[in-house]
Amino acid sequence: MVIADVLPFKRQAHPSQQTHDLRRLLGLIAVITVGRLIAAGVTPLSEDEAYYRLWSQHLAFGYFDHPPMVAWWIAAGRLLAGDTALGARLLPTLGTAICSVLIYGIARQCRSTPATALRAAVWYNATLLVGFGGHLAVPDGPSSLFWTATLYLLLRAREGRDGDWVLAGLTAGLAVLSKYSALFLAPGVLIWLASSPQGRARLATPWPWICLIAAASVVSTNVFWNATHGWVSFEKQFGRAAAERFTPQHLLELIGTQFLLINPLMAPFAVSGLWLAISRRARPLDGLWLLAAVTLPFAAYLAVHSLHAGVQGHWPAPLYPGLAILAAVAAQGAAGWRGPCARWVAKVGTTVSVFALIHLALPATDWFGRIDLSSQMRGWPAFAGEVESLRRRSGSEWVGALSFGQVAMLDNERLIHAPILQITERSRYRFQPPPPATVLSAPGLVVDFSRRVTASDLKRCFNSVSSLGQIERGGNARPPRFLQQLGLGPRQYTYALFQVQGPKVDLAQDGCWEAKTLADSLRARHRRERP
Repeated sequence: MVIADVLPFKRQAHPSQQTHDLRRLLGLIAVITVGRLIAAGVTPLSEDEAYYRLWSQHLAFGYFDHPPMVAWWIAAGRLLAGDTALGARLLPTLGTAICSVLIYGIARQCRSTPATALRAAVWYNATLLVGFGGHLAVPDGPSSLFWTATLYLLLRAREGRDGDWVLAGLTAGLAVLSKYSALFLAPGVLIWLASSPQGRARLATPWPWICLIAAASVVSTNVFWNATHGWVSFEKQFGRAAAERFTPQHLLELIGTQFLLINPLMAPFAVSGLWLAISRRARPLDGLWLLAAVTLPFAAYLAVHSLHAGVQGHWPAPLYPGLAILAAVAAQGAAGWRGPCARWVAKVGTTVSVFALIHLALPATDWFGRIDLSSQMRGWPAFAGEVESLRRRSGSEWVGALSFGQVAMLDNERLIHAPILQITERSRYRFQPPPPATVLSAPGLVVDFSRRVTASDLKRCFNSVSSLGQIERGGNARPPRFLQQLGLGPRQYTYALFQVQGPKVDLAQDGCWEAKTLADSLRARHRRERP
């Protein structure tokens, strides 16, 4: 696709106006992208990103937690920009920029004015989720891009470009290879087509079904991988749909979280735009109705899921491009209180995002204690160096931890010159060759949160367990005095260290104990220790 393709061939606006608005868009996206690339390079990786970096060292068609696209993107970025934070985040950052251009193109396909299409692209970047997360190396980046590309191609296909049905199928397949939530595209597109006589006429042609076959052919690579790996990622992800308890409070959390992450000033416009699009469902292959039709099935699933389990704030990320377009359309000619809200959406979103990115990049702003989500990124170079020093002094041949996040963050520092492995949940690591049995039979150093691991836990798995004390990880910045008086400041994490030897199980293959057993043990311990 070339840039000019985002301008549909049938429009009422003067060509010079279209060119002017497209230039403005590209200029804005270029500035935003440069800022995100800087943030990507100076901000340490999060635990999830570091974990996906491990995947990128052993490319496959699937992994324990997700389909493979994020690993492929990180591997490509590391090839282009080195094994750095910038390398890991290079393609996600560029993908957000391309997604912004596609949003402009979709809005124009929906018969919006150039000004409204420009607003939609800007507002997408002004959502708080994208504003300070659009550069992160997580599955939501490629999922959002390919989801949006599918919608763009479907709107081109409705104009009679039958070949775009095939391309839409391929991008839909790539969206599923990014995250399984993209499977909700299929029922959404079916609802869109079945809602009007013109759409039902398209269903009578082979092209929508060719689109489905193209998507299935791409997804089949991951299906085959799962079939040869015990269906691990299908069981992991689709197992979440099973209801175990009724927790309606999570629905309120979902609504409140999305109200904030979309941008509190933009959220009312998104709701209005969604309602407007639903009212147009009987129109012939209406573009706005397509955006609503693919939003509703996934949104309904998230609402149902929230009735028995929590929904993480980033899960609805692929819906944000469509919601930004619907919000921008609803804001056209906004009057009364809606006018100031529309004018301040981009300003508020940009300001909050810039401050958040600065905070993530600068440890000197570690002022907020336990409520600071960036604390998981802090202090790892010094901590990994101290762990390596203790490993050498104790004569340990390997380092172990109980969580994938600790393993990934230690590996990301590249300071420990010995195998690092998670001693639980070994199914996560089928993508990499395990350490030799001779190494694992030698003394090892287990390090994890002191609240998570005890000697009695480890004695269930090893013949010999010796405590080596505790060390801390965290920020060292001094907050302003008024925050200190409130008890806020850099969060310090305490880790317990143990030297272990003589595993009682196949450590590389099976691990010490199941994650559920560990979680139940931790919950019981927490209840006992609670005052």
